[in-house]
Amino acid sequence: MPTKVDEFNAYREQMNERIMAADNLVLKRLFNLDTNTYSDGALTIKTKEMLGLVASMVLRCDDCVKYHLGKCKEQGVSKEEVFEIFSVATIVGGTIVIPHLRRAVEYWDELNNTDH
Repeated sequence: MPTKVDEFNAYREQMNERIMAADNLVLKRLFNLDTNTYSDGALTIKTKEMLGLVASMVLRCDDCVKYHLGKCKEQGVSKEEVFEIFSVATIVGGTIVIPHLRRAVEYWDELNNTDH
């Protein structure tokens, strides 16, 4: 049975392929800019993904939160670090972020195959 993580990644990949198949120059450039933004520079990829996660939570974009949680996992972000990221996002974004925090914790647990 596919997990939420599997479903999210499959859908994202499928739709990105459809978007790229449209061969729209502006969209291709935007996707490329996004990719290049999260490469190593003065800040590490890990740091940039943590920043992306905070911004995604504050902007209340659940798909973005899932994406950056996956990337944070790939970059070796620990449970302790991710909960500090969550705390920064919630203090910056306010209590309206709490529903997204709940879903983020649930998705982080799935990424790590844990219930709590």
